Amino acid sequence: MAQVTLEEISKLRKATGAGMMDCKKALEEANGDMEKAVDNIRKKGKLVASKRADRSATEGVVLAGLSTDAKYGVVIALNCETDFVAKNQDFIDLAQIILNSAVTNKPANLEALKQIKINGRSVAEHVTEKVGITGEKMDLSYFGSVSAEKVVAYIHPGNQLSCIVGFNKSITADQIYKDVAMQVAAMKAVAVDKDSVSAETIEKERNIGREKARLEGKPENMIDKIAEGMLQKFFKESTLMNQEFIKDSKKTVKQYIQTADKDLTVIDFKRYALKD
Repeated sequence: MAQVTLEEISKLRKATGAGMMDCKKALEEANGDMEKAVDNIRKKGKLVASKRADRSATEGVVLAGLSTDAKYGVVIALNCETDFVAKNQDFIDLAQIILNSAVTNKPANLEALKQIKINGRSVAEHVTEKVGITGEKMDLSYFGSVSAEKVVAYIHPGNQLSCIVGFNKSITADQIYKDVAMQVAAMKAVAVDKDSVSAETIEKERNIGREKARLEGKPENMIDKIAEGMLQKFFKESTLMNQEFIKDSKKTVKQYIQTADKDLTVIDFKRYALKD
């Protein structure tokens, strides 16, 4: 087994982020070959990842970011097992690197994001390597994006919840944009407007309304009418543009937005939270 120097150990640690003892062992096993030692560190990450596969990764960070022209935004979630790792700066830095890569490369979906190369290695490989360093299961669990004439991002303090909101036009209305993003974060809308609610969700809500009415003993000839009323209530409470504005309940979000510009509207949003 080759003798390795502190300089070599430090170089490997800088390249991989692994602990000093892990780097020393990897170099010794590779007989001082730096490239093989890096591979050893990566293999360890895969081994740890397979051993932790059945563990629950419910902690982590959710970050949002924008392109320089603010016409494209991304939300990503990187999960881990413990709050201790979630608050570690190296873990947060990895999530930020992944976010930046998503903003730059505009992947089609989560799987495409995992295959993007960063310094010669895929995003998925970077996550696996971090598993080997921390000993915790990790998972890049969410990717969402929005393209629009104006996109705004909001990250709730603590990095547990983030959202992006796309508007149909860009005007001088920073407070409007900020307020709507905070509305999305706080009120958990399922769609922009009732027209963008899926047919499946609408039918599900109607069925819930019918079942509730029957359980309450309502006459059968009134069931559908009651269910329709409950559906309209669902639209009001769960679609962004029809929700009461959190800062002024006398206005809907749509009415609030139009105080800045009568043609301004939200065209899309993405919201993700680790725990709701």
